[in-house]
Order: sequence, then structure tokens, then C-alpha cells
Amino acid sequence: MVDKNSDILILGAGCFGSSTAYHLLKRGFTSITIADRSEVLPALDAASTDYNRIVRSSYSDPFYSRLAREAIAAWRDTSEWDNVYHESGVLVLGTGDSSYIDQAYANDVSMGARTTSFRDAPSLRAIFTQDIAIAYSETSSGYLNYDGGWADAAKGTSLMISKIAALGARILPGKTAKKLLKESEKTIGAEFTDGTVVRADLVIVATGSWTTSIFPELDFGEKCLATGQSVAMIKLTPAEADEYRNCPVVLDFKSGFYMFPPNEDNIIKMAMHVGGYTNFDAIYQSRRPVSVPRTITSHGTDGLKIPKPMLKTLREHLRAIYPELAEMPFSGTRLCWYSDTPDEDWVIGHYPGDDGLMFATGGSGHAYKFLPVIGSLVADAVTGQLDPSLKEKFAFDRECKNHDLSRSLLVLPLRESELCTADDLLPR
Repeated sequence: MVDKNSDILILGAGCFGSSTAYHLLKRGFTSITIADRSEVLPALDAASTDYNRIVRSSYSDPFYSRLAREAIAAWRDTSEWDNVYHESGVLVLGTGDSSYIDQAYANDVSMGARTTSFRDAPSLRAIFTQDIAIAYSETSSGYLNYDGGWADAAKGTSLMISKIAALGARILPGKTAKKLLKESEKTIGAEFTDGTVVRADLVIVATGSWTTSIFPELDFGEKCLATGQSVAMIKLTPAEADEYRNCPVVLDFKSGFYMFPPNEDNIIKMAMHVGGYTNFDAIYQSRRPVSVPRTITSHGTDGLKIPKPMLKTLREHLRAIYPELAEMPFSGTRLCWYSDTPDEDWVIGHYPGDDGLMFATGGSGHAYKFLPVIGSLVADAVTGQLDPSLKEKFAFDRECKNHDLSRSLLVLPLRESELCTADDLLPR
């Protein structure tokens, strides 16, 4: 068991890594080193570096609902988080069509969330100002959760990194992990591609979607699959953005489509919660194929392109909500890479048989909203205080009994021939 004077090395300065460092430092740990592959922090192509992320408590699992409400309470403290969090409300669509959504609604209500439910298009229409054209069907159902909204992801991560720097963390940018150092089968540090070696009493791997490609020798089983999620943006004029500025986040659980109101740069972002795309790389010789992120860092602007079919799907779903926006060109796209687990539960805990190695990853596209608090779970795991039920829930070697079918069965291979061009960004 480590103590507060132990040397702890955290690989990855994204959501999991930075929050873990923060909570360990707040608990009095004195020797925290955090290393990241990117020269610039937060990393430009990391999942936690983006325009925005949804902040919602609408989960069917009461644990995540409770934790999200803790995170929302933290986000609201502007003395800590400035204006990172925007409480626009989250419009959740699909009640009555899914047990997940109905249970999420029940959890929100039971935990005291401020909500308004609706069963038809007219009552939904009343949520929006009359000058906004919307196109919800007569069968629309759902609820507006006022206790939620979105966070400026890049700003939040940057702020967390500044917090851990102020608390005394040793931050090493531009350090790509090459291999784990072992002694008598126990991890004792890490070697980086530039030859640097950092020894530690405990190494915590928080490298997100790069995890399996950095350490292909480890047995990840079916966990930590790197998938690229398709994102598209529309750039509005200030006047156009003001029309939609006060709209809620829209989250359609029936289709997986979600979108945000305009950010301060007048950009509207939309995406799909689906299986995404894999990019298996032949250079990795391991027990099973390894999917590797394809980003702006590895492939330049080509790393931002999403497949044409998904671009078309995004526009179709946008047209079904905001028809006028659907007639505008997309200003850009991005493949946002996640580390997915089949059950969408995170991986937090020791690697089997190695007291010197822990993992804090497997965000599955829903970790960022917990940035202020997620590191507390990892800190509990480090100190042996993690609730036994959570230790089992997040165990590296757990059996994933409940597969999320929206992701695990709908993953597609990424094909360069299908990637969009500039012409595909125009309305059709």
C-alpha cells in the first residue's frame, strides 16, 4: 500500500489523469508526477480537449446519477471553475420508448432534479422561443432537466492542469510512454520514447484511447477499445447564434443524436452516441488486433475527417430538430477518440497481480462531466478506500455482463475511401 510520501507517476493529463492528480494532492500526497505525450497541454487531439461536453445526471444507473449531481454541484462553484459550466438544461428525448430513459427520469426525479416532462410536440415546443423553427414530431416525448447543461471541455481541462501545477505536481509534457519498467513482476516506473525513465512506487495509466496501442503486451481482453466518434460543427454569425443561445442541450436517446447550443465562438456542435469507428493498425503484434486513434496529430487535417455516411446521418437528425440549421454548411468535422468498455463502466483499479500498476481509463464517452470529482474515486482506489461494490464494478478483470448494445455491436471499420471532403460539408 502506498502512503502520502510515495512517488506516484500518472500517465496522461486528460480528464482521468488530471483529476486523479488533483484529488491525491488535495489529500496530502507529496510526490505526484504527471506525464503526457503532447507538448501542449491539454493535448489538442484528446477527447477531453473539445468545444464542449454534456453535463447530465440522466443515467439509468443510480450511481452515475448521484455522482453526476455531485459534479454539477462542484461545477456551479465559479470561484473554482470560472465560467466553464453552462447550465442550459438538458432536453432528454425518448421517454416511454426505452427502459434506460424511463429509469433515468425516475432517478432524476427521486434525487431532486428540477424537471419538466412532456408527451407531445406542442408541450415540447413551449420550451423554445417562438422565433426558432423546430421540427419535432407529434410523437415526441421526453423531459427537460434544468440541472444540467454543458462544459467548455478544453477550458475545464486546462484549468484542472493549472490547479495541479499550483498544488505542486511535477508536470512533464511531450513524454510518450514506451514501456513499463518491471522488477520481480511489479511495475516500478515507465520509460518514454525519448529515453527518459521515471521510477515510481505506483504508476497510474490514464492514457485514454491510446492505452491499448501504448501497452499492447497487456491483456485488455475486450476492454479499452479505441473508437472514433463522429462530430460536426456549424459556425453561425453572432446574430444567428443569439437566436439559439438559450436553447438546451438536446440528447435523443432513441437515435443517439445530441447537440449543443452555440458556444462563445458561435459554434454549434453535434454528434452521435453510437458504436463509432475502429482503426486497426497492422504494426501491432499482440494477442488481438489493436485499434489506434487517427487524429490531427497523426494524420494532419485528414485526421479530422469523418465518414460520409455519418455526416449525412448527422444532417438528417439535425433537420428533424432545427430545420433551418440543417440548410447551413458544416464548418468542420472531427473524429473524437474514446476508450470504450463493453458495459460503459470505467476501468479504475490495479492490474491483476501487479501492486505497482493501476488504470484509470475506459471513459466510454461519458467521463468528462465528472472532471471535478472522478479523481476522488481513483484516489479511493489508491488508498484502499474504494467501496467494495465500486471496486468490483470498475475492476480491470471484471466480466462485462451487461453490454451496451448501442456501442459494442455497432462498431464499424474506418475506411479512408469513405472519409468526407469539403464538398460533403455543404447541405444536400
